[in-house]
Amino acid sequence: MNSPELRQKAFLLMLIAVSVAFIWILLPFYGSVFWAAVLAIIFTPFHRRLLAALGQRRNLAAFITLLLVLVIVILPVTLMTISLLQEGALIYQKIRTGELNFGMYFQQIMSAAPPWLVNLLDRSGLTNIAELQDMLSSGILRGSQFIATHALGIGQNAFGFFVSFGIMLYVLFFLLRDGDSLAAKIKQAMPLTMEHKRHLSSKFTTVIRATVKGNVVVAALQGTLGGLIFYFLGIQGAPLWGFVMAFLSLIPAVGAGLIWIPVAIYFLFTGAVWQGTVLIAFGVFVIGLVDNLLRPVLVGRDTRMPDYVVLISTLGGLVLFGLNGFVIGPVIAALFMSAWDLFAASMETPRIEKKD
Repeated sequence: MNSPELRQKAFLLMLIAVSVAFIWILLPFYGSVFWAAVLAIIFTPFHRRLLAALGQRRNLAAFITLLLVLVIVILPVTLMTISLLQEGALIYQKIRTGELNFGMYFQQIMSAAPPWLVNLLDRSGLTNIAELQDMLSSGILRGSQFIATHALGIGQNAFGFFVSFGIMLYVLFFLLRDGDSLAAKIKQAMPLTMEHKRHLSSKFTTVIRATVKGNVVVAALQGTLGGLIFYFLGIQGAPLWGFVMAFLSLIPAVGAGLIWIPVAIYFLFTGAVWQGTVLIAFGVFVIGLVDNLLRPVLVGRDTRMPDYVVLISTLGGLVLFGLNGFVIGPVIAALFMSAWDLFAASMETPRIEKKD
């Protein structure tokens, strides 16, 4: 009855059960643990150099690295988020009071639109301009209301926010300090060959670093450039639109164009030709080049994934996992491709041996 095979199966069942239970326990703090792991992977090379310089004083090296993360990552993100919430609340109030009327802007575009565009809308079934105007106004109002509500929600749930923030910093410290030993234990427990372990772990860390590094740099540049050109052209809420463009730039290929292209069209159709021309030229030759030149260099080169795979996996990740998905999506795609490459190589080896 109590055979070794039965004991092995019982142990594996228990191992699966406690692993699932542990993941279930971590789910309330999934975001905190996830970003602690991402930041630990990104800053591990710096931490290792610092550890060597400090004579292997692990606690001190982890603490200094944590301070660096606070200064160059968390503090700027916090300040930008506060600015976004303030701008969003201001835009929401202006829409409610009628100071900003996006429906009127849309009506101005349609009034100045050439006949061929109106005919195209007719053929597409978009003949009810009033309905489209209401949809546009209500959509922008809901978006601004969402930002304003979350600004209030963060203030009301400050305790929960600081708890999650504290957990992230706490986990990050120990991942920096003990990350190498933890990674070694995980590799040891994986039932794979050493070659497969090295390949997959290397791909995992490389994709995370490349994805975060590349997307954050591209988002920061496109958001900053977009906000500056909007400010130069006198568009209200330039910091807010810059932040929105930065967020949308996480979507490869389209990104910031979802914001500046409609604004440029509005300028052209309402007689502000030079503003529209400047915005189109700046969007194509400055904002667009940041995406077309830097993203393939920073993301595609290191991940060794085709651009279309990066695009689809990023979009799918954002839909399924929210903001965390811009990292999770490409990581899953890279591991998928790597696993199949390893499988194909392992199947090819026996064939070669048989031929020999």
